[in-house]
Amino acid sequence: MTIVVSGCAPRQNGYADFNADVPYTLASGDRLRVIVFGQDGLSNSYAVNATGRISMPLIGAVTAQGLTTTALERSVEEKLRAGFIREPKVSIEIDAYRPFFVLGEVTTAGQYPYINGMTAETAIAVAGGFSPRANKYEVDLTRVIDGHPITASVPVAQPVKPGDTIFVRERFF
Repeated sequence: MTIVVSGCAPRQNGYADFNADVPYTLASGDRLRVIVFGQDGLSNSYAVNATGRISMPLIGAVTAQGLTTTALERSVEEKLRAGFIREPKVSIEIDAYRPFFVLGEVTTAGQYPYINGMTAETAIAVAGGFSPRANKYEVDLTRVIDGHPITASVPVAQPVKPGDTIFVRERFF
């Protein structure tokens, strides 16, 4: 699980990087459904651990951190092909995304399970809504991009991704 503290992340004026349409990459906290066709003993649900790996029978630890599901499929196939299965066919899909975090002026700050299509506003609703002193129009969003946490002030309509930290600031009247 990766916890990002928004006060330590570099601040960004705009949020163009947050809107970039990049493929989802795996990280600690994701749960994957791995299917090895014809090999029921290998097909199972696996969690990406704190070191960014999944541990499978026969082949052991496989690095998942920073890979797409397609890249991880190829990596698992290569390891299985190296002495265990002649022509492995592997399919990997995300079973559960890593959680997101909501802090600041909300009713119940904490860690919550990610749901596809969330915005900062819906994430705040999951956290019980805004407190009476909250800035209801803009939040600080921290996201890890290329291995570095980046924080930007974004509108509440900003899409949220797994692992994001949303900080709701106090309003200034």
